[in-house]
Amino acid sequence: MSQLYGDQHRALQDQFQTRNLADRIEQTIVSDQLSAQGKAFIASRDMFFLSTVDHQGRPTVSYKGGDPGFMKVLDDRTLAFPSYDGNGMFFSMGNIAGNAQVGLLLMDFEQPFRMRIQGMASVRADDPLLAEYKEADLIVRVAVSQTWINCPRYIHKYRKEALSRYVPRTDCETPYAEWKRIDFLQDALAPRDAGKTTAQGGTLTMEEWATKVQRGEG
Repeated sequence: MSQLYGDQHRALQDQFQTRNLADRIEQTIVSDQLSAQGKAFIASRDMFFLSTVDHQGRPTVSYKGGDPGFMKVLDDRTLAFPSYDGNGMFFSMGNIAGNAQVGLLLMDFEQPFRMRIQGMASVRADDPLLAEYKEADLIVRVAVSQTWINCPRYIHKYRKEALSRYVPRTDCETPYAEWKRIDFLQDALAPRDAGKTTAQGGTLTMEEWATKVQRGEG
């Protein structure tokens, strides 16, 4: 019995006569643990896409970025990554707290390659791994249930220009987020951001911030 396909998948596979192919792919490349190749690929990534499910059952996808290796492989079936300062919504983290099911998509756009991971996630504010990530708020651990490599056929080639200057690093001060300077947000900022807008030159209007974003300065 398939651990990956349901009746809705089977119906489409039968419609397009790909059931045998789908079964062969599941039997050959889908695994419940990370391979040596998969571990090396994860360790080389500086970004991935995280899919979670909210309290209304709606799926959502978020981009997660950091320095290469910010996602750690803890063992053959477990990986972890940090949650850095964001916009205060804690959307993905809150979703995980309510529904542990997650999907991860890891990409290489320079040498087209992609890897999928399905699993059950937990999020903690007291995880010992926090000590390894400057300014991380939370740590997410993912228990891998299924993982496989996808065909890179439709991946467009892109080349990375630079890592984000906002990723927390031990050898430098993390820049203050420009959007936190927007004037109408000042009375809603978290206490840990008190006084930082003034120190960075004062407030911005929404239009001024939008201009910065358009210039790639946000």
